[in-house]
Amino acid sequence: QVQLVESGGGLVQAGGSLRLSCAASGGTFSSYTMAWFRQAPGKEREFVARITRSGGISVVDSLKGRFTISRDNAKNTVYLQMNSLKPEDTAVYYCTKGTYNGIRYSADSWGQGTQVTVSS
Repeated sequence: QVQLVESGGGLVQAGGSLRLSCAASGGTFSSYTMAWFRQAPGKEREFVARITRSGGISVVDSLKGRFTISRDNAKNTVYLQMNSLKPEDTAVYYCTKGTYNGIRYSADSWGQGTQVTVSS
């Protein structure tokens, strides 16, 4: 079974930047599509960004220009770079492994999440 462990969350000021990391183990990382989701208090989980095994990137429209995803296969790690953070970005951020069929991403493994809090 694949295990995913997020790190890098914390408290940041609005306008600041933060990079989340997700370390994967128990599988062949380089073969996976990886993605980040987030869940704000009282809201549903929402898709943030994904990266395919070949490096194709997608970021949800509302976060394009501020967030981006990357991966380092040698370290079995995927990253979420978050810039120009806003209080509404406050959420638990989850790393996932899944599949992408060219249209839709489907997660099949989830990490425990890491809290990101953006103060105003």
